Amino acid sequence: MSASAPDTDAIAAKAVELVQPDTVVGLGTGRAATAFIQALGAKVQAGLRIRGLPTSEVSAELATKLGIPLVTFDDVPYIDVCVDGADEVDPNGDLIKGYGGALVREKVVAAYARTFVVLAGGEKVVKVLGERGKLPVEVVTFALTPCRKRLEALGFPSALRMKDGKPFVTDNGNYILDCRTTAITAPADTDAQILAIPGVVGTGIFAKMAHTIMIQGTDGSVEVRAGSAK
Repeated sequence: MSASAPDTDAIAAKAVELVQPDTVVGLGTGRAATAFIQALGAKVQAGLRIRGLPTSEVSAELATKLGIPLVTFDDVPYIDVCVDGADEVDPNGDLIKGYGGALVREKVVAAYARTFVVLAGGEKVVKVLGERGKLPVEVVTFALTPCRKRLEALGFPSALRMKDGKPFVTDNGNYILDCRTTAITAPADTDAQILAIPGVVGTGIFAKMAHTIMIQGTDGSVEVRAGSAK
């Protein structure tokens, strides 16, 4: 078995085909993004000239090990293409992300990319956002308690994400509240509602952001869908 997850290798390989020489590539975080970074690293080692802008310290470390040159927003005027995974993909092409804990940096990089490509296994496809029951929300540590209260008042009871018996801390130094969800029928409105809470840094709702979505089936086939970005 390869180092990357078997259900994302095909879409990772297909996504790498979209990367042109001498471009800036946003490097996502998570299982599918890891497979993509590994495939991209192989291309770089074979001579492809690109630069990467990572969405997490984990992705930065992997890219560095693979020889992918890294840049920051101070170094480049824009990102040509960002490739990342998703935790939910709905029929409209809207997403929930953040199960891996990098939702804020992922959203920033995706927003500044000319093209945002999403990779997902078929198990991530849902009929409506929220179907898997979790929406990550990143909050500043100082505002943890009031944010939890306001989220619950909006219908999103939450649990503080833990790791190794301690609160999980994002690369930005913040906490994540995993909100219990049912159907999120108006993603953009829900996102705006939550972002209006003082202390909330970002949500895992990515509404009207993806340009292209690649879904890998259990047989290794890849379905390419249009995203919801205009």
